[in-house]
Order: sequence, then C-alpha cells, then structure tokens
Amino acid sequence: MSFWNDPLKVAADWLEGLLTGWGLDAVFAHVLVAFLGVFLLIALLMVLDIFLVWIERKVVARFQDRVGPNRVGPFGLIQPFADIIKLIIKEDTTPGGADKVVYNLAPILSMMSVLILWAVVPLAPVMLGVDLNVGVLFLIAAGAIGTLSIIMAGWSSNNKFAMIGAFRQVAVMVSFEIPMLTMLMIPTIYAGSMSMNTIIQAQDPIPFFILSPLGALIFLIAAIAELGRAPFDLAEGESELVSGFNIEYSGMKFGMFYAGELLHAFTFGGFWMILFFGGYRFFGLEQVSPFLAILILIIKAMIGYWVIMWVKYTMMRIRIDQMLGFNWKFLTPLAFALLLVTALMNALLAGAPTWLYVLGMLLANVVTGWVALEIARSVTRKERMQVEGVKNPVEAHH
Repeated sequence: MSFWNDPLKVAADWLEGLLTGWGLDAVFAHVLVAFLGVFLLIALLMVLDIFLVWIERKVVARFQDRVGPNRVGPFGLIQPFADIIKLIIKEDTTPGGADKVVYNLAPILSMMSVLILWAVVPLAPVMLGVDLNVGVLFLIAAGAIGTLSIIMAGWSSNNKFAMIGAFRQVAVMVSFEIPMLTMLMIPTIYAGSMSMNTIIQAQDPIPFFILSPLGALIFLIAAIAELGRAPFDLAEGESELVSGFNIEYSGMKFGMFYAGELLHAFTFGGFWMILFFGGYRFFGLEQVSPFLAILILIIKAMIGYWVIMWVKYTMMRIRIDQMLGFNWKFLTPLAFALLLVTALMNALLAGAPTWLYVLGMLLANVVTGWVALEIARSVTRKERMQVEGVKNPVEAHH
C-alpha cells in the first residue's frame, strides 16, 4: 500500500511494527498508536485555532473598515501568539464563594466539547476517526457539552451577571437544538444512514443543499444560535451583562472559552459543509490524494466559518423574547413541516428518475418556505394592526 494513498494506515502499521519489535505487547502498541493519533489531531486543531484568532480579527476589521492586526509579525500573523503569552502571564483568580471544582472544570469542558466532535469528522475517503453509524446523534450529544460548560461557569462563579448569562444560554439550548436536530434528519433521510461518511458518499453527484436549500438554511441559523454568536449572543451580552457567563474568568481559563468558541464555529462550518455540501467531495478530486481531500474539506469549512462571521458582524443582537418567539413560533414549526414534507416526497419519488427526484425535492422546499413566509406575514400584519389599534386594512393603508 502506498503512503500517499492511505498515509495514516501506513504510518500506524509502521509504528505498531516498530513498537512490537521493541518487545511491547501488540494490544498495548495499538492503543499507544491510537493515542498518538488523537494527540496529533488535537495538536493540529489547536494550531489551527491560533490562526482562527488572526483570521477572525482580520475579517471583522474589513467589515468595520479597519486594518486589524498588522504590527506583530508580517501581516500581524504573530499577534495571536503575543495574546497567548499575555493570557498565560495574567493572574489566575477564583472568586470568593465559587464552587472551585465546577468553576475550574467548565473551561476544560468547553474546549473538550469541540475537540471530541472531530472524532466523527471524515477528513478524506480513507481517513476517518470513528465511523459511527449514529454520527449525527453523536454531533448533538457532544455539542451539548459546550452548552453545559457555560451553565456550569455561570452557576459556579457566584456572580449574578454570570448566572443570568447562563440562564440565557439554557433558553437558547432548549430552543434552537430542536430545529437543528430536526434538520439533521434530512441528510439522514437522503442518505439512509446517520454515518457522516455515508452522508458524504450519498452526495454523489448531487449535494444535499440542492435537494433541501431550506434545510441547509435552517440548520445554519440554529447552529449560529447554538454557538451563541450574534445575533443570538445573549449569553455574553456585553451591554447589559458586562461579559456574561465568563465575567469571573481570567488568564488561560478565559482563553479556553474564547478558543473553544472560535474552533466551535469553524467545526460547525465544517459540519454544515459535510451535511449539505458534500464534505471532502469536489468533482472527484478527493480521489487523487487524501491530502487534497483534507484541503478541500478545510476550504469548505472555512467558507462556512466565513458565512457565520458574516452574519455575526452584520446583524445586531436581538432581544431574548424576540429570539424565543422567532424559534418557537416560526423556526421550529417550519423545521417540523419541512421534515414531514421531505419524508413524504422521498417516499413518493422513490425509484423516480434523478432529474424528477431533484426537481420534486427542490419545489417542495420552495413551496414550504413560501407558505411559511405567507403565514408569518399574515400573522405579523394582524399583530401590528392590533397593536396600532387599526380595525381594517383600508384604515391601515391610510
């Protein structure tokens, strides 16, 4: 087997053979090699996270007509390392009356919740971490740990602002996980499996965003809310909560929350691409080399991450009542309706020609979205007239 065709397998077999040749037990050698592989992936992700800081600061600078980091190193590339040094040498404080165990565990869980998501990310056709047959379910379960860490941080800090921020995140978690989980069922229906790699392979030659553009949009909105980024960043509303759930954290503990948020956004950008845009697939180029497949996935994930940043730095924060009303009155019913329509159309068009299947699914999405918008427009018009005291549309027009 060529190293370029399956580099991880070749490297792992060589290292296992080397360790067993030194007298180590075969099972222990296999476990040790697996541990080294996980450690290597985490190290690469942490290096990527450092450069995500630079990327995000440059992007927001462009949105705000600024230059961004440009002093430390060429193009400001060394600025994130200077920030890390600053965080390391900062005083590590623990507030009085805090639950020290929970308080110190929260930032670790925040970072860990992001890293374990990569266990089910197919990097290339032959480079898989764990090909779970319930990978979609794992995505929800592991992602919820990040929200749990925010709740732990707010509750254990013995600070009312941190507590309010944590309560807000509970509201976001309970609300927006429902439409996100519902939209995860759409790629599952198309692929007939919850395995991430199977979902990618099923998008040949048609990516799922063509079949369900509305599903891709709803998943993106719910993911942004789950990440706690603007316009849903109520857990860290600086204008009213100073800094929200992490107000009592300093040094690298704060840095872990910040790094976890950036990597989480990049990770969800990657999952958005995996579920609806074909993951590492790109006109057969993924078959040329695993390294090219990884590059394709990273570029796609970066595009998803850029869209999330675009939304964050363009839209203003919304009130919590508006956010919950938008979810429970519009997004969740729309997600359920779209799932039912998708399942029904998938059953009706089973065995149909590809062009008819694609056209039917696309039209079903368009009609569902149009009906939802018309219903929302009608309800909004009635509520506005009621608030303004207008009795009929003619009077409202004048």
